[in-house]
Amino acid sequence: MFGLKKKDKIVDENIIELDIDQAVDCLCDFTYNFYWNHKGEKMELTDKIPNNNYTFQDIVEHLKKGYSVKINGDVGHRLCSSMGVDLAYFGGTGSAIEVGDVFVNGNVASRMGISMRKGNIYVSGKITDPIGNLVEVKSDVKGYKKFISITELLMDKPKVKLIGASKYSKKLEINDGLIRDTLGARLDGDYEVILNGNADLSTGILMKKGIVRVNGNGGNNTAALLNGGTVIIDGNCDDFTAVEMKKGTVIINGNAGKFLGPKKISGVIYGKQGSPIHPTKEHELTNEDKITLQNYKFNPKGFIKFE
Repeated sequence: MFGLKKKDKIVDENIIELDIDQAVDCLCDFTYNFYWNHKGEKMELTDKIPNNNYTFQDIVEHLKKGYSVKINGDVGHRLCSSMGVDLAYFGGTGSAIEVGDVFVNGNVASRMGISMRKGNIYVSGKITDPIGNLVEVKSDVKGYKKFISITELLMDKPKVKLIGASKYSKKLEINDGLIRDTLGARLDGDYEVILNGNADLSTGILMKKGIVRVNGNGGNNTAALLNGGTVIIDGNCDDFTAVEMKKGTVIINGNAGKFLGPKKISGVIYGKQGSPIHPTKEHELTNEDKITLQNYKFNPKGFIKFE
């Protein structure tokens, strides 16, 4: 399914089909709605998907085997969250893994593909933004729009034709007007992602290398769990910027928000305003800091260092 030649139908003899009457959240969600936070209060892996004989875990494990899932009906929030990741919380390696495709005959609610690393999502209906770490590409299946992970596009280089975005050299520039969560999630290479517009939750989450630049505002948890690389917001952010940041650089050309840098281990944050929380504190810029900002085409005047 990676070629650009159109197909009239889905071809997968091992496909699982789900028929849903009402939108269900967290389908094909490899985190099970961030199970490590709710510990089963919101859902269990073995819960049955309403009106179906499959559990939420059955579907995820099916995708991990490289087989496809087709959903007939409108889908709820967080479809395919962290798809294509062998999550360490569940005993995995934390690395990217090959997965099957997800097809939706219907509409999809917000936060589709947050922190997604690999795989293809095909949708016949409408999609509500914010979407996740995704970009649209020319579909190879008739009647569906196709979306892939931005991180997969850059690091694995599948042969696709972009829609609403342009790739040149090691840069990806997105101009489709959609708001995104988790932009550049898990990026680990010398690439640059440029979003012309606003972002929402967790821009650059779990990045290790590269640059993610938002030419607009950011939402909560910008640069959460950042483990290297650079996140740039050419505007303001909401709260909890750089929560649990391990290393790297964050530049906010505006207000970095409240509760800035909670549980931060290392790395540096630059912003023109912000309210840091322990262990992060305000510092004056050094000459080295000024050079860093200039290298990213910012005038250091008015910036504060949070470290």
